Amino acid sequence: MARQVTTEPKRLRPSAKAVVVHGGRLLVTRNRTPGDDGPDWHIFPGGGQHPGETLHTTLVREVREETGIEITAGPLLWIRELIIANRPERGELNPEEHALEFMFSCELVADRGDAHEEDQYQVSVEWISPDELDGLRFYPAALVPSLRSYLAGGEPGPVYLGDVE
Repeated sequence: MARQVTTEPKRLRPSAKAVVVHGGRLLVTRNRTPGDDGPDWHIFPGGGQHPGETLHTTLVREVREETGIEITAGPLLWIRELIIANRPERGELNPEEHALEFMFSCELVADRGDAHEEDQYQVSVEWISPDELDGLRFYPAALVPSLRSYLAGGEPGPVYLGDVE
């Protein structure tokens, strides 16, 4: 059951995330939050949509900026919401934000090696094997079972993940 929203979100933030698999490995960014004693965390590369951009345009731009990798955007795999007001324990996040993440299957075109606009907490770009997912702090963690199935050539599971971390 979803938690009750205690603060009215004021900013809806759509973003596009890339699920890039190449040579059996998955493209992720490694991130570190100052003051967080936990291990580094990993996410799919991508980011916020600008007004006038399609989600595919956002995806190609953001992945190139963050990783130096050129991609082509493919079909939509998953959608997740992250309603920050439902997570008062995540004090570092803005409770007025409501994130909508659209995760697309993507193909690698070229690795230019010239990332030039990394995210605030990003410390590196990595290619990980599916076996490494169990030992990582990966977001959204609720996606891992569907991601494993997808990486093994199976069904990706439900498209809509809901408000999950």
